Amino acid sequence: MAPTLRVCALYPDLMNIYADRGNIAVLRARCEWRGMGFEIASSSTGERVDPDAHDLFYMGGGQDRDQVAVAGDMAETKRDSLHAAAERGTAFLAVCGGYQLLGHSYQLGETELPGLGLVDLRTVREEGPRLIGNCAIEADLGTGTHVIAGFENHGGRTYLGDGERPLGRVLRGYGNNGRDRTEGVHRGNVIGTYLHGPLLPKNIWLADRLIEMALGIELEPLADDSLEEAAHMSARRAAGV
Repeated sequence: MAPTLRVCALYPDLMNIYADRGNIAVLRARCEWRGMGFEIASSSTGERVDPDAHDLFYMGGGQDRDQVAVAGDMAETKRDSLHAAAERGTAFLAVCGGYQLLGHSYQLGETELPGLGLVDLRTVREEGPRLIGNCAIEADLGTGTHVIAGFENHGGRTYLGDGERPLGRVLRGYGNNGRDRTEGVHRGNVIGTYLHGPLLPKNIWLADRLIEMALGIELEPLADDSLEEAAHMSARRAAGV
């Protein structure tokens, strides 16, 4: 019997800018085209989550005011459950604003937003321009080195702890902070990144790898991914790689 991918979108009503909802659509399509099941649930403000009921948690990007609303609620209603899910190997994909809330905190002037603390990182809204533009990174998620291409637009600068592993090395663009040439974070099955626009339609190999990580399986390639490969190459060209 074909497996079913169970996805939970965190705060989809608040954390969904730059067409990030397209990431869910791609995961559904990649499963259904293989005859696999796909289930989508959501959890927003005031709602708790069952750490055993999902294979993958997803949180997209949001503006600062949305992150303020989300951060406190997430710490109060979801933190313990999401830690339990990560410890048992549940996959996480957090994009931009969602990525910033994976760490310990996000410093916005005099306000410090609490993070989930799933990974060792801190984000600070520093003086200076927003980091905006097409971006490409080189990443290895256990299947060899691949290029991830997307678009970044963030005012926060993210700094990883000494023992934390970035998602990839910046080829073009700014990445986590515009200084150390790192982008995103990758610990176990937890992935955070600033790249969207949306992310998975431009990097279909990453969508398949997330499914594999979430279900502990190895996927067979689809017969024709020419359109998806063209989208990836277009994103790479836009980034200049």
